[in-house]
Amino acid sequence: MPAPADDLSLAATDFALFGLPPRFALDAAALEAAWKRLQGSAHPDRFAADGAAAQRLAMQWSIRINEAYRRLKDPLQRAAYLCTLAGTEIGAENNTAMPPAFLMQQMAWREALDEAVGLAAVEALEAAVAQAREHSLQQLARQIDETVPIAWPAVAQTVRGLMFVDRFAQDIARRIDTLSD
Repeated sequence: MPAPADDLSLAATDFALFGLPPRFALDAAALEAAWKRLQGSAHPDRFAADGAAAQRLAMQWSIRINEAYRRLKDPLQRAAYLCTLAGTEIGAENNTAMPPAFLMQQMAWREALDEAVGLAAVEALEAAVAQAREHSLQQLARQIDETVPIAWPAVAQTVRGLMFVDRFAQDIARRIDTLSD
């Protein structure tokens, strides 16, 4: 089975695979269209008559395409991937150092969630966290797409911060589910 594009290998970057520029800001419609086109060309069923080896290769391409699509579609994963491509690891498992103001905000949010009584209070906190998440996404866009040269360690720190925010948003969602039952 040929690759989705003759000059691509399974090791091509996600951006190259989808024919998109390596940027934080992506055209969601172009990503979706490229994903559908690539999935159509690599779907294992198209190679049923070509034998087991061709089907296995098609399956590898299909998996690779889906993984790349999920990574590029999610802004947090996309930013982390761009850091990795630039040679800067996020290091979320072993680098939790964050600015004191960020840590104070996290503690204040945790305390607010612990003390929240009723659905309205938790939903108000959810809105504040969503706003902070949007601010972080805008910061990533500026850091990656508008700053020259790109300060990848600073981008990695913003990504780590966004990971904290996303985990806390999940905690809020679980609390809302509990209160809604």
